[in-house]
Amino acid sequence: QVQVVESGGGLVEAGGSLRLSCAASGSGFNINAMGWYRQAPGKQRELVATVTNGGRKNYANFVKGRFTISSDNAKNTVYLQMNSLKPDDTAVYYCYVERPGGYLYWGQGTQVTVSS
Repeated sequence: QVQVVESGGGLVEAGGSLRLSCAASGSGFNINAMGWYRQAPGKQRELVATVTNGGRKNYANFVKGRFTISSDNAKNTVYLQMNSLKPDDTAVYYCYVERPGGYLYWGQGTQVTVSS
């Protein structure tokens, strides 16, 4: 079993920054990729950014140039540095872990609120 725990959400003014962290723990597991989705009220969950264990990164168009994903494979941890935040970035941010075979594990989510 894999446990996924996020941290770092909060309230910030527009133009500000936040850094999210996500740590995966368990025993004897390999990770193919980790990343972040978000879900705003009344909207579907959408991809924000992903990073593979080989370091390949992928971003949603709406965060390119503002958000940066990074990872520490030795610690099974992924980070999301969010700069130039906008009110539209307000959402619950979910971390996920992808294992070989396509198995996905999700965190409980962390709230990010950007005030105008």
